[in-house]
Amino acid sequence: MIRDQETMNVLLDNVARFVRDRLVPNEERVAETDEIPADIVDDMKALGLFGLTIPEQYGGLDLTMEEEVLVMFEMGKTSPAFRSIFGTTVGIGSQGIVIDGTEEQKAKWLPKLASGDTLASFALTEPECGSDAAALKTRAVRDGDHYVVNGTKRFITNAPQAGIFTLMARTNPDEPRAAGISAFIVDANTPGISFGKRDRKMGQKGAHTCDVIFENCRVPAENVIGGKEGVGFKTAMKVLDKGRIHIAAICVGVAQRMLDDALRYAMERKQFGQPIGEFQLIQAMLADSQTELYAARCMVLDAARKRDNGENVSTEASCAKLFASEMCGRVADRAVQIHGGAGYMSEYGIERFYRDVRIFRIYEGTSQIQQILIARNMMRAAAR
Repeated sequence: MIRDQETMNVLLDNVARFVRDRLVPNEERVAETDEIPADIVDDMKALGLFGLTIPEQYGGLDLTMEEEVLVMFEMGKTSPAFRSIFGTTVGIGSQGIVIDGTEEQKAKWLPKLASGDTLASFALTEPECGSDAAALKTRAVRDGDHYVVNGTKRFITNAPQAGIFTLMARTNPDEPRAAGISAFIVDANTPGISFGKRDRKMGQKGAHTCDVIFENCRVPAENVIGGKEGVGFKTAMKVLDKGRIHIAAICVGVAQRMLDDALRYAMERKQFGQPIGEFQLIQAMLADSQTELYAARCMVLDAARKRDNGENVSTEASCAKLFASEMCGRVADRAVQIHGGAGYMSEYGIERFYRDVRIFRIYEGTSQIQQILIARNMMRAAAR
């Protein structure tokens, strides 16, 4: 749902210009230094990127899902690490508070997130708990007006810079699965929190992840999201449904960038006396990429519009994330192939994108988890 087309066009034009003029020229710098320059982050704050999905009364832009998707199509046309610095805050880091938080929690935390003064991280994954999220072991034991938290979270995006964590922890040890999990807002400066070393990753330099260790960390009881125990897993799943559409949109944007680069190269690079784009086998790779990209874009927009209409989009979100992330990987592979030997060289940037996009098929639910979710939803629907 687009509320005001003229206003939306202005926002999209501003984001596209920012990507083209500020982010693309700094891609190699970020890849080499593993840091996003502070002045670029400040520009992101000024543009309102940290508040895209946060309600207007708390300082955000309150974009609908369709509007958010359109912005991500543009943001995807540069290195994914740039999106990551604010994407976790506007997505899985804040949406638990937006969707299920109390009015007091929203008033306290959302303005800080919308301005970019505080970054949010989503602390769900653990060393022995990834795809089986309901099996998490981090404990939160009630002690008066606080909970004492112990456990380790792994691969937490933006953890080194985070100001708060949306933490999933087990409050009921007698309930081994989802019903025993609660969601918390945890100030990153709380005593008892420590961090592992930054992970050395395959790609996405500039986007930082690390372990977060909670040792007798005392979290105020008022920080239980929604003020209710035992519903944290449901909150996490609501957040992830939205996050999967967001990631699918980024996959579309990045795939478009890679295909644009591959097409340009195919039209300029000559072999056997003519541009390689004149050869049918190159044309086949371009055509297949364009076809899959178009299909993914349509799926993402359809899922976004259905969510805006208030429909349950668990299946559609998983379908979009599964198809778009797999599509993005195939486009990356073809883009390298079209570049030939140049595609293997860092100066052309395609090999960097090839590494960067590999994570899309893993985080916020692997492709295999999406397949399981889709099939289970199909069987539930058929049983009804």
